[in-house]
Amino acid sequence: MFRSLSFARLWTGNTASGLATWALPFILGLAVLERSLSAVDLGIVLATRTAGFLVAVPVAGVLADRHSRRQVVLWAGLIAGLATPLIAVGMGRSLLLMAVAAAVVGVGQGACRPAFQALTAEVIADDQRQQANAAMTLAVRVTTLVAPGLTALLSVVASTSVLVIGTGVLWLCAALIPPQGTHNPAPPAAKARFFGEFADGIREARRHPWFLAGLGALTAVIATGYSATGVVLPLVSRDRYGTEAVLAAALTAYTLGALAGAVVISRWRPRHQGRAALIGLACYGFAPLSLLFPVHPAFVIAAYVVAGLGIELFNVPWFTATQREVEPGKLARVSSLDFLFSYGLAPAGLALIAPAIDQFGAVPVLAVCAVVCFAAPGAAALVPSARDFRVSRA
Repeated sequence: MFRSLSFARLWTGNTASGLATWALPFILGLAVLERSLSAVDLGIVLATRTAGFLVAVPVAGVLADRHSRRQVVLWAGLIAGLATPLIAVGMGRSLLLMAVAAAVVGVGQGACRPAFQALTAEVIADDQRQQANAAMTLAVRVTTLVAPGLTALLSVVASTSVLVIGTGVLWLCAALIPPQGTHNPAPPAAKARFFGEFADGIREARRHPWFLAGLGALTAVIATGYSATGVVLPLVSRDRYGTEAVLAAALTAYTLGALAGAVVISRWRPRHQGRAALIGLACYGFAPLSLLFPVHPAFVIAAYVVAGLGIELFNVPWFTATQREVEPGKLARVSSLDFLFSYGLAPAGLALIAPAIDQFGAVPVLAVCAVVCFAAPGAAALVPSARDFRVSRA
């Protein structure tokens, strides 16, 4: 697999899209530090990018099943790549231009996600997909680990605008590098209307109870635990420990744990893969739990290592099972539901967590979030087909 040119092109394109997605908020954060962008402006730009993402994901799911997945990746990358320089043009001059351009970039970002998922199933043989998915998520985690320092170094010799344009180049790489797939769309006469096709995707998802249960658990963990720790960890680091070092160490520990998880799951094949994956997802509950009490910082860091390890023990088998079990002609639509609910509700969780902490305090909110993180995957594991992420066939 790793010697395959098709896989190398797929891996490179997917990694480029992931790096471009991650890098833009970080680079714009540098612009805030330079005072060429206000914190409010940054929030608006990132919000419009998220809105573009949410609008595009379901549409792209239908288009990627209706047309060539490779063509959808191409157009998604081109849209994001060509819109990105407009963010740099508007920086410090026009918030409206930045917001509109960011929304278009979000459209490209959202459009490529389900298309890349479906393209992976076309390019990689079934018995090699778990390794392939692990390799792709490993690349994203390595990028997350080393890119902040690299970006900071580049900012010494390049302006923020140039760095923003650099993410546009990454999007062009994501558009042009991936290989052609094998998907043969239905002829035009057999096509239904958009909402009818999207409904077909929902019906396909309902055929897989393990998918609905796992998606519900993942959404609950992201909307509660992920959002709560995103808000509370910086506060705990500053107020309880008196240093931002705990924040930096915990986030680094999470990434290192995720790296370890990707390496482990690339080789490990548990007997009941679905159940093992859900146990991994439940491990995220240790992150909010570690912030509840005034423990030594080492416990917080260890909890984040476990959370990162667990999230990849879930992610890789989850993607692999979806690619294996879902009808190939409806895979992009089902994948779009995954991204729409799991990633789409993260901003909603962040928006609700801060007012909840103001109203009830951090301790009860963290306690509830920890319970949800443990309980939701546990409830999902009770669904019979969730044991192996597979519906038994007579």
